[in-house]
Amino acid sequence: MSLRRTLLLLILLAAAGAGYGYWGATRAPIVREAAIALPHWPEGAPPVRVLLLSDVHVGAPDLTPERLARIVAEANALAPDVVLIAGDFISDKNLSTRLYSYPEALAPLAGLRPRLATIAVLGNHDHWRNADAARAGLRAVGVTVLDNAAVEVGPLAIGGLDDRFTENDDVDSTLAALRRLPGAKLVLSHGPDPFPDLPSDVTLMLAGHTHCGQVSLPLIGPLKTMSAYGKRYACGRIDEDGKTLIVTAGLGTSGLPVRIGAPPDMWLLTLGPRPAEAR
Repeated sequence: MSLRRTLLLLILLAAAGAGYGYWGATRAPIVREAAIALPHWPEGAPPVRVLLLSDVHVGAPDLTPERLARIVAEANALAPDVVLIAGDFISDKNLSTRLYSYPEALAPLAGLRPRLATIAVLGNHDHWRNADAARAGLRAVGVTVLDNAAVEVGPLAIGGLDDRFTENDDVDSTLAALRRLPGAKLVLSHGPDPFPDLPSDVTLMLAGHTHCGQVSLPLIGPLKTMSAYGKRYACGRIDEDGKTLIVTAGLGTSGLPVRIGAPPDMWLLTLGPRPAEAR
């Protein structure tokens, strides 16, 4: 094969790969489901449906406010009791065709309709862009923001851990706030790395940040996780030392507007009592 034909073939393959990756980034998010039993479930309280979203990364071309509005409609169709959002609400990709302000990016979230509450923590991109603007924008659309704090929502006590990647997390303060509340306890964190720091009485953490690698290849796995633990907490459900970690691939992208082998997803969790506590 001539050099010219070889170069043409490589260009065509690169274009096909880019197109496939862009399709992967813009496809409808997969809904993954899990049922998790928690200790200290309030007696008589029914199970709750918790929807975990993360890494919205609003920015054209792949995740515009219009596409986020469609995802919000898909989320509402799942009829969650609680929506938890694990940070990174905007995108500042070098290849973005348009960047959005927080009011523009977050406006579609006002359409979320959980029965009880929508709770969020910030991610590294929010701190890099403007954390105060992120907090103000989220509160303006009815989202409760937790910064190393906790809140009681139905039978749950939810601790919101600020972002570790930017060194804004405070595990001790979050746990102290969590333990002052009644109910079954869980922690929402942007990234998964604080998981080993959780004590045995806090058995569930929900996180994002890794994008499940965003590009994850057969036999190799995720090329990059942005986690100090590498692939250990890169994606999905991890059960370790009597605790459970759920890491969502998230919705948007960072770096390049492509996803290969790591499609966007959201997790619908049914949380309830452990069998011995059930009445």
